[in-house]
Amino acid sequence: MFELTYDLEDIDVKIFYGVNNQYFNLLKSSFPTLKITGRDHSVFAKGNQEALDILKQKLDDIVNFISKNNSIELKDVENILNIKDETEKQLIFDQDIIVKGVNGKIIKAKTTNLKKLVKETEKKDMVFAIGPAGTGKTYTSVALAARALRDKEVKRIVLTRPAVEAGESLGFLPGDLKEKLDPYLQPLYDALRDMIPHEKLEGFMEKKVIEVAPLAFMRGRTLDDAFVILDEAQNTTHAQMKMFLTRMGMNAKFIITGDPTQIDLPRNQQSGLKEAMRILHGVNEIGFVHLTEEDVVRHPVVKKIILAYNEEEKRLRND
Repeated sequence: MFELTYDLEDIDVKIFYGVNNQYFNLLKSSFPTLKITGRDHSVFAKGNQEALDILKQKLDDIVNFISKNNSIELKDVENILNIKDETEKQLIFDQDIIVKGVNGKIIKAKTTNLKKLVKETEKKDMVFAIGPAGTGKTYTSVALAARALRDKEVKRIVLTRPAVEAGESLGFLPGDLKEKLDPYLQPLYDALRDMIPHEKLEGFMEKKVIEVAPLAFMRGRTLDDAFVILDEAQNTTHAQMKMFLTRMGMNAKFIITGDPTQIDLPRNQQSGLKEAMRILHGVNEIGFVHLTEEDVVRHPVVKKIILAYNEEEKRLRND
């Protein structure tokens, strides 16, 4: 039986342990073969040497993260405990802010795969972000677009979605076509309002510096000097996806987000997203980032809901 004593003198121990010892309990549960206790500024552990060595490395990583950021969240602790190699570690510790939003709100990628999305977008002009609801793919994409506009890397932002009825009827909604479609575009408006002050955002939208429009409005255009996001791309048809992808002009960035498990198209119609993933996967200039339930950044129960539905869908396929 070997022992380890780890000193926490250089950090705020309240941050380390978490509210009601939440973070420390997660750490202990990750090392079931060790007996781990904490008292004030010290952590004590007993067990086999190999496990103690791994524990020390994780403690070093957590303490370094807190020292750098003056804070840590449950998702950060989970990511650190799940590090598999140096590449993942580098992504987790790269905590650069994407953009500072309204009222000083700090917006940054919160999970390893969202950090991959940021890196891929910096390297490539077209990126597909694939994953379930709640993983932050749309929000992070809009933040990247806001940063590019702020830094004058592009002259405008274009955000678009296909107008597909998900169990609702457009015909019964009041107003003209734009007013009918605005509810479908609301998540994009919400993200923008977090990142750009109201008056400035209104001015940008009035001057078409920022445009939020249904996918049908993209036909016949060439999008130069623009950061363009196609959201809910799983609901595009073959023709719509091909049309959108070929709108790409010079000095443009395209991000295509979607969830292939949430398709609202008629049963006999293939998703343009699923087809594009298959056709374009070998194109080196196009990036693909796959997010999972581990990347969910909404309420923790959302992750459990996604897992439960995934299990049910597997059961139905096997029946």
